[in-house]
Amino acid sequence: MMPSHQLVRKGAELGFRIWSIWDPKQLEADFASRLEEVSEELLLTDFTDEIGLRETIERTARHHGIDAVLHCGHGDSVLPVVREAWKLGLSANPPAVYERLRVCEGDDWAPAEAPRVSVETLTVNGAHRVVGVTAQRTSGPPHFFVTGYLHPAPLTDDERAAIEAVVEERLTAIGYRSGPAHTQVALLPYGPRIVSCRTHLGGDRIPLLVEIARGFDMETAVFTGLEGGRPEVPSPFRYAEVGFFLLPEGRLETYTGVEDIAVTPWVHGARFPYKVGDMIAPIGDSRSRRAYVAVAGDTPELTRERIARGREDLVTVIRNPLLSG
Repeated sequence: MMPSHQLVRKGAELGFRIWSIWDPKQLEADFASRLEEVSEELLLTDFTDEIGLRETIERTARHHGIDAVLHCGHGDSVLPVVREAWKLGLSANPPAVYERLRVCEGDDWAPAEAPRVSVETLTVNGAHRVVGVTAQRTSGPPHFFVTGYLHPAPLTDDERAAIEAVVEERLTAIGYRSGPAHTQVALLPYGPRIVSCRTHLGGDRIPLLVEIARGFDMETAVFTGLEGGRPEVPSPFRYAEVGFFLLPEGRLETYTGVEDIAVTPWVHGARFPYKVGDMIAPIGDSRSRRAYVAVAGDTPELTRERIARGREDLVTVIRNPLLSG
């Protein structure tokens, strides 16, 4: 359910046969073509139709002899999918795990100005393994919009230990048995506080940052975990940062620089999924994170500088009809 094309491709390379299920309203067009290419089949269904969604899972599982059902996203479709998977004996985590997570979300809160990190974990047979902690870059006051991520987060050993402890405690408390988790943590004066905990790989290319900084492939490790293999996570040997292109809202008229960014030596990934005439979402809208550049460097200061350079290399003309005369 809701896999990225990167995850499906890695699984296929390992010999797994994967059927991908998405709601067409939530699937970007360029991702759809890539998913079709690497999946056994891309199944499109309305996630708001719980009966139809569960029927799609049951029909696909029985017809193709599916061994496991994984939900790789979040939202209202998680519980119906897990309930059906549990009924079919195709989920290592009972529905109660996700019901407890929902209860926890009501208590998870922190002020917007509190610095945030995300903790990536992989759980195999109830044993949690912290892959790494990633710092969140923001626009600062007053809105604190997310503008990128840095891995590993520059923390002291004590700070890192305290953050990892609260995350492992949460995963154990809800009874999480298997799979990846992405937990956001606010750093408050009295200690770390969980803001959200979701049972999927981190988005916004965080797995790519982990691979750049550590040489560890989280997407491949998800499939290794399905077979009972516990991850061996190496220490980071450099920093990796992803920065979203901070574009104004409006209609894209022209752009240049994408090719130059892609061939820059320290750039390890870049995406500009727009064409002339497309509408650009405002900063703060999750859709604005579709366009990014990912870089490597020996220090956080160097990666920040390289992200700034990548942003400068992209030259756009965007017209906002509401501001035009």
